[in-house]
Amino acid sequence: MINKDNRNYGGRIIMKIAFLFPGQGAQFIGMGKDICENYEEANKIYEQASNILGIDVKKMCFEETEEELNKTQNTQIAIAVTSLAILEVLKTKGIKADVSVGLSLGEYVALIYSGYISFEEGIKLLEKRGYYMGSCLPEGKFEMAAVIGLDSSIIEDVCERIRANGKFVVPANYNYSDQTVISGETEGIEEAIKELNNLNSKRIIKLKTSGPFHTEKLNKAKELFSKELEKANFTINENKVIKNIDGDFYKKDDNIKEILANHIVSSVRFDKAIKKMKSEGIDAFVEIGPGKALSGFVKKELKSEDIKVFSISDMKSLEEFLEAIN
Repeated sequence: MINKDNRNYGGRIIMKIAFLFPGQGAQFIGMGKDICENYEEANKIYEQASNILGIDVKKMCFEETEEELNKTQNTQIAIAVTSLAILEVLKTKGIKADVSVGLSLGEYVALIYSGYISFEEGIKLLEKRGYYMGSCLPEGKFEMAAVIGLDSSIIEDVCERIRANGKFVVPANYNYSDQTVISGETEGIEEAIKELNNLNSKRIIKLKTSGPFHTEKLNKAKELFSKELEKANFTINENKVIKNIDGDFYKKDDNIKEILANHIVSSVRFDKAIKKMKSEGIDAFVEIGPGKALSGFVKKELKSEDIKVFSISDMKSLEEFLEAIN
């Protein structure tokens, strides 16, 4: 059993661990396959999810076409189940988090892991969330773009000016202090990119997304998903989970159903979540699931801090983490 008294990394005691769970965009064909094949406890998670949803989740993750996997409804399930399967392996090793946080859909993995909602209900909710977010897209052309190298307040001002001229664009994801994702109509995005380049942004990258996620344009999806949330059973307990909407911990008196409904149309404040984890004394950050985006954000935000950052997505990275932490 690994606990606060015997965790170490190269002879240095690690007092606090955070688990980070990725969101949409991290998916790839074959994610989690080798862990599933080598750990029966991971395989069982895929099978349980398949039985609950009535679909072959392993096939979706390991064999499906990119086009099919990239459909929002499938992506959210595939990433979540992959993260939960890896978590099950860590559980058998006695490794636990002091704090957990997810990006967008990853927040549901954090809630399941922390016992705020059951595995079955959480997976069913994610299926509905993905369906509504993918099927209730507004008419028109929309895009998202990551802006690197400008303060978020500058980006907010540019977006506000463009909206005042009738073109929709807003900050959607605050990833860390040097990167903000904007979301909006193609015209608004193009105008924002032009203005932000003139303000000497380091780089702007258009993202592969199917809609203006985390903006008011998904109000229809929010309304429909709210009805699903009303049927769900949540319990906020003592385990620490950070909310996307404000980068702070869930509290006992929070209206979690309202928060998760608003989650669909609200900006993601992962920048604040990083600062919150640091203020809590977290010094080991472990991204669990496909990709390395969140661990990358942490490294860049806390580059001068004495921390360790890991990402676990396959057998190689899992074994490296287990060797480092034991």
